[in-house]
Amino acid sequence: MVIVALFGYLWWQGQLKRLVDYAGETREELKKCSWPSWLELRGSTILILASVLLLSAFVFVVDQILNTIFIH
Repeated sequence: MVIVALFGYLWWQGQLKRLVDYAGETREELKKCSWPSWLELRGSTILILASVLLLSAFVFVVDQILNTIFIH
């Protein structure tokens, strides 16, 4: 009963129409986007993974050096 009342209230306020309009406009905007091919996506993913691995290795090495300097 509460859900029906809430639905009726939102309908009366025009919120449901706004939500439907928003979803339709979003769908139209997404059609205008240029999406990468699978090959481009795979290349970008590999590049990001390699960058993260290199950065984590750098941080590890610097952490070990600073740990050695300040602890011992």
